[in-house]
Formats: sequence, structure tokens, C-alpha cells
Amino acid sequence: MRVNISDYGDRGDKKFIEYSVSGLSEMQLDYLKTNLNEDIVVNGDVLVLTMYFRDGLYPFQSDVAKIRLDDFIAREEIEMNVFLSSFLEDM
Repeated sequence: MRVNISDYGDRGDKKFIEYSVSGLSEMQLDYLKTNLNEDIVVNGDVLVLTMYFRDGLYPFQSDVAKIRLDDFIAREEIEMNVFLSSFLEDM
């Protein structure tokens, strides 16, 4: 499984991060679509997962994040990979 942040920022009055997840089997895609409560779209074999954040919880809002954005993006991708991997273990 490969997780990449494909977009992030503001949508209306909400902060969001959009993750593109590839390398999943059809069964894993179906399981995630059925069992996750986030906004999910499947484009071919890529799952696009959008998470919305309340103020104070958005990971890219700190001054350090603005300076070291690549590090924060990499960490978020790793954390989402770990989350999805552990979630898929329950299949």
C-alpha cells in the first residue's frame, strides 16, 4: 500500500487533507469504502480519502509545519499508512 497526500488546505470553513491510497486489492478497497466514515471516492484502483479537521487539530497549521512542510507531509502519510494497515488487519 502506498499513501500520498494529494491535496490539503481549506474548503469553505473546514481544513482538510486528501490522501490517495494505491496498491490495495479490490477486497481491501471494498472493506475501506464500507467501514470508514470519511469521504471516500475510488478512481480505478486508487482510493481517495478526505479527512476534515476542526481548528486546533489540523496538522499543518503550526509555524514549524510551515517551515518544514515536507517533513509534516511525510509524517502524515506514514501515520495514515499505519492507520489503514491496522484497520485492514480487522478484515
